[in-house]
Amino acid sequence: MDGRKGTEDCTIREIFSFVCDKRLTYAQLDCCSSHSALPWQGKNLMIHSITDPSQKPLHLTGHHGNVSAISFGKNRDPLMLCSASEDYVIAWDIERCYRKARDGAIVSGTVIGTLLGKVVHLSFCPLDKKVSACAGSKIYILNSKKEEVFAVLKGHLGPVTASVFSPWDANILVSTSEDRTFKVWGLAKEEILYQSAVLSGCPLLSVYVTEDSKQLVTGSSDGQVWHHTVLDDYKCRLVTKLDLHNIEHKQKRIQESQAQQTAGISANSTGDGVIVETVKPVLGIFTFKPYSRHSEERSVGATDLSDSVSYRDSSCLWIGSSDGLYLVNLASSELLMAFHFKDYLDLGITLAGSLAVTQTDCNIHCVVTSLFEPRMALWHIRLPGQLDGLCSQLEKAFLGQELSVVPSSPPMPTSPLNAELTRRDPNPPKKAGPGKLGGVKDQSVVFHSQVKSSGYAVCSQRKMFTPKTNIQKKTPRPTKTTKKINGLLREYPSGPAAPSTLHTLLSASPTHTPVFCLQYSGDGKQVLCGLGDTSVLLYKSSLSGSPSVYTGHNKAVSSVCWSHSCGWFLSASEDRSVRIWAAGSKEPTLIMGRDRFSKPVRSAQFYYLDKFLLLASGSSVHLFLSHLDAARDDIKRYEQKSFSRLVKSFSSKSGTDITAMSAINDFFSYIVLSCGADRSIQVFDLNVGSVAMEIPESHSRAAHHITQNKGSTYCSQSQDAYNLFVTSAITDGMKLWDLRTSRCVRKYEGHVNRCHQCTAAFSPCGRFIATGSEDNCAYVYDIRSSSYLYKLQRHTDTVLNVSFNPATPELLTGTLDGKLGLFHPGQRASLP
Repeated sequence: MDGRKGTEDCTIREIFSFVCDKRLTYAQLDCCSSHSALPWQGKNLMIHSITDPSQKPLHLTGHHGNVSAISFGKNRDPLMLCSASEDYVIAWDIERCYRKARDGAIVSGTVIGTLLGKVVHLSFCPLDKKVSACAGSKIYILNSKKEEVFAVLKGHLGPVTASVFSPWDANILVSTSEDRTFKVWGLAKEEILYQSAVLSGCPLLSVYVTEDSKQLVTGSSDGQVWHHTVLDDYKCRLVTKLDLHNIEHKQKRIQESQAQQTAGISANSTGDGVIVETVKPVLGIFTFKPYSRHSEERSVGATDLSDSVSYRDSSCLWIGSSDGLYLVNLASSELLMAFHFKDYLDLGITLAGSLAVTQTDCNIHCVVTSLFEPRMALWHIRLPGQLDGLCSQLEKAFLGQELSVVPSSPPMPTSPLNAELTRRDPNPPKKAGPGKLGGVKDQSVVFHSQVKSSGYAVCSQRKMFTPKTNIQKKTPRPTKTTKKINGLLREYPSGPAAPSTLHTLLSASPTHTPVFCLQYSGDGKQVLCGLGDTSVLLYKSSLSGSPSVYTGHNKAVSSVCWSHSCGWFLSASEDRSVRIWAAGSKEPTLIMGRDRFSKPVRSAQFYYLDKFLLLASGSSVHLFLSHLDAARDDIKRYEQKSFSRLVKSFSSKSGTDITAMSAINDFFSYIVLSCGADRSIQVFDLNVGSVAMEIPESHSRAAHHITQNKGSTYCSQSQDAYNLFVTSAITDGMKLWDLRTSRCVRKYEGHVNRCHQCTAAFSPCGRFIATGSEDNCAYVYDIRSSSYLYKLQRHTDTVLNVSFNPATPELLTGTLDGKLGLFHPGQRASLP
């Protein structure tokens, strides 16, 4: 053994390293919070105390062949260890072995399996009563106390590489194999409860099952990681898939972009060398434990949504590969931390053949074998405290730039939001002409605009006066007043489940034109539908009766929006025009024509409690003031009294076209969010009048939709909840972001979105997110889970748009073939 100790300031320190008899590539190693176990001289074991490094290592003998797999038990009193070779599988009581070694007696274990073949993986059940041993294509379930075989599981077409017991049920086992599938076994009847499809072109090497959230994670030899959720019937549903190589390079690009922005260097001024792609096999998946008090108390969301974005859940895992150790947040598919072995020159091993990791607070101990050399080592990794346990490097870059949708101070004196509209008097007083005294204009004798009739043409009244003797005092109508008061005091129910049953299904257009946009009015009584045939439909929220039709655009309607007062609504189209309508009027009150915009208006809405109009066209966000007057003169009926004035245009930093935009109109907010064609998210602070923050590489493709958690007047949320927003991109699912940290906190990939621009929506209570999908379904996600909650079927084509009713728990969907579907949380209604 040759000890190589690193310096004190090094993040990874090598406790010891020694040369062994042969290479142990892909051999199972293990370590727990108190001990580590390594093969020693081929047939023996060496147990090293982590908690007491001064204690002499314990050597265990008993195998006649080379040790191929080692595993510690789940409990600590007593601490069990199981080791396997081709001849025996032996269970050891570590405390008993230490005691016998101190007494000078012969240290021995209990043989629980004989001549099973080459065992490549061992695993204890949660109670340490059973041991699974993977040998060839079979899995042996052994008694950990004596030599007894409970079951032999057969079903894999290739050698089994790993198996683990379910933490919540000792009779459930999950296994992976070189046949590129995983299976869920029921040990009571020795049956297969679930068998996956072929996941990859390379063998699956590792499997991990979370203890609290019933999540199953598998990894392959080419660096692919699959995240499944286990349902109540033990069927598994794919949640997300990620590639270690891709997420690492994405993180590097983000860091380079941030460094260039900080230093003021253009993106083309620095060049990268040749990027060599290396395979990152998933050698092991291990538990992560938050080690900072600050990170445990920190919540990236509202109080009632803290579980959805808290780092205390099991979505963060350590993934060990041949070149390093990676901390990955599976919920957001984000790389939080990476330790590359080659960066630490004091280490004797730079490429790992196998490894095992255990974490205690901010300390990690790792046993590792070399990929190409017969060498083993034990490392101590000190996690950097300046990262606050889980603060990623992306989050570090934005420390000190925390933004919030809810403002904490009034607008600045120079803020564009202070602009006011000065309207000219359409009939200014005329100047006095010659011959007019003091500028007094000529008037008729009767100083009124209209002169009453003299009465000569009216018949004389026969009865001059008749007293009213039956006067009744007018009393208010309590019924109507009560209804209004009840409507004002009604709250959005927080207890019911999300809308999941179809109540109404109808066709919005006989020509099956797509429904491109939907929005409910603020009181939840009406809903707007923008169609691909240039028309806008106004329905009652119940979809009963015939809709009001508004026409005038020359191309498909791309955006509709209600005002906060519910008295106005606007529509934007691909014809580069925006029209504002008064509710109930068939003619637009204001038309902002194509002469103002050089490119189509991607998004348009009312802003700042209806004070402004906010439009996104090209690479700019335009802020308009407007005066809306629905009154018209019968003689000059084509003359508009309404007008608008541009306050300011805000351009994106990179000059890229804006693909989507969102802002809150229900209360005063300075923040406007936009997505760019360069895959970035830009945050405009209109109080300052500039781009406050830019998030590069938000998706693998440009996001086509962005929406915020806007809440509702019928439902109250925590102030921090309004900082959450969702983006959608083709082939890259949905991402939930927190504005304060500029980080993706969760990713949703259970739906299908490969070519159409499917949108998403928050529920008024903030608990659910709905999205359209290309498999003729809509999906409802619980914001706290990456797996979908409901799959809303019975659509006849791709669901493009979804919208929640702000007043009642209803969900409206719009499809590519022009159908509208209304979903309730109650029982299914009879459909025609």
